[in-house]
Amino acid sequence: MRYAYAITSALLLGGATATLALQPGTAQVAQNEPGAIQAVAPRAGAPMSFADMVAKLQPAVVNISTKQSITTKQQANPFAGTPFEGFFGQFGGQAGPQPQKREGMSLGSGFLISPDGYIVTNNHVIAPGAAGASVDSITVTLNDRKEYTAKVVGRDETSDLAVLKIDGKNLPFVRFGDSSRARPGDWVLAIGQPFGLSSTVTAGIVSAVHRVTGQGGANDRFIQTDAAINQGNSGGPMFDMNGNVIGINSQIYSQSGGNIGIGFAIPAEDAKPIIDRLMKGQKIERGYLGVQIGGPVTDDVAASLGVPKGQGEIIAKVEPAGPAAKAGLKAFDVVTKVNGQLVTPEQTLSYLIANVPPGGRVNLEVLRNGKPVSLTATAATRPSNEELRSTLGDGSDAFPDEDDDAQTTPTPGGGLGLAVQVLTPAIARAINVDPSTQGVVVAAVDPSSDAASKLKRGDVITAVNGTPVRSAADLQQVVAAAKAAGRPQVLAQITRGKIAGALIPLRIK
Repeated sequence: MRYAYAITSALLLGGATATLALQPGTAQVAQNEPGAIQAVAPRAGAPMSFADMVAKLQPAVVNISTKQSITTKQQANPFAGTPFEGFFGQFGGQAGPQPQKREGMSLGSGFLISPDGYIVTNNHVIAPGAAGASVDSITVTLNDRKEYTAKVVGRDETSDLAVLKIDGKNLPFVRFGDSSRARPGDWVLAIGQPFGLSSTVTAGIVSAVHRVTGQGGANDRFIQTDAAINQGNSGGPMFDMNGNVIGINSQIYSQSGGNIGIGFAIPAEDAKPIIDRLMKGQKIERGYLGVQIGGPVTDDVAASLGVPKGQGEIIAKVEPAGPAAKAGLKAFDVVTKVNGQLVTPEQTLSYLIANVPPGGRVNLEVLRNGKPVSLTATAATRPSNEELRSTLGDGSDAFPDEDDDAQTTPTPGGGLGLAVQVLTPAIARAINVDPSTQGVVVAAVDPSSDAASKLKRGDVITAVNGTPVRSAADLQQVVAAAKAAGRPQVLAQITRGKIAGALIPLRIK
């Protein structure tokens, strides 16, 4: 998945642009004011021309560019401490690496939503484009080539939305429409600045609504389109055939970085409430349960736990002392409803919880060991993305030499193709897992087993099918129970380094 924006060292030449003629003494109205755009019936078998619509809408779409300073570490002087030190200017005569600064630039799109200069775009368009970068200035260029310096009114990394402000009057602008009425097959227009080219228009259809891309998180729900969206289109509007903004072009799916007919826009129904709050200077808060979600109930999960396929999402890990833990939610529970709303692939658990205000009541319907359970939680405030990322880290395959300790001798893992041993404090330190973690650590994997493509030496198994595992005997017992129940596989809870709670289905040999 790629963000549809560009970072480049030079602007490309823009093509011809349309301008907006303002009548002296008249109040500025929205470019897509009802009645302003006259729809023309298409010829049989062919779409209508978009020319009149584009002429009206194009002036409200803007180019957004940033100037950035990027600080990088200079290569250390390989001649430090030798007679050649200082002979080579690239090292500045310094023995140690010296930080260097260089300029960067990002390019994207946006659109005016008011005549006094409020602009909507993606957060990643105006965010630093690399580690060590800072944004020095933001320039907005209108379709008539007028340039303005913009200031940031508000931004929200989670939804990837930002609001800018330029000083102006009677500026061309557009209004939001109702994205909930969009249907696959509807015509849409995308207007933006791909690759820095001035005001480019593409047309296509809605390929899907409420598309979940698998990135996870509270805002993984998009309108998918085959209208060409490329780098530089980020932040630009997606219009319906009435000229209303029903989406904000945000990402593309591509191996090359160019359009292959799979683009994604943030739906207006999700974006507008956030934009309204950002314009008022209000903080964006979302509901939070304190769980790690293992994903939907796939064939593998259903076969492992003996629950119906396609109902809800499984909980991989519950944060101690969090709202979910206080409510009694447990790992391996399957949440099927939130406040009466079904958890589906198009309406995920993350999405439903995020839209509960902090402090709000969360009624959960759960399957536990195949039986229905009702729980009630109180939503907390979701931590920032930075805070959530700080809890993750990588593991290590290193083990200490503890062969003389009988409790660490690898033991077969009960038909899964694994050799496991008790997780000791010394091993926990070596593989960089939390010292409070309990379980068995994978010492070896049979290359012919299903586990070979999923687990590696140093992974920690903490539970299987909801049963805690503290020894090889525990693992053998739970696998034997699954065999006796006629299940072809089990669902193992795995910790790898600082990443804890992943649920991995493993076939029994």
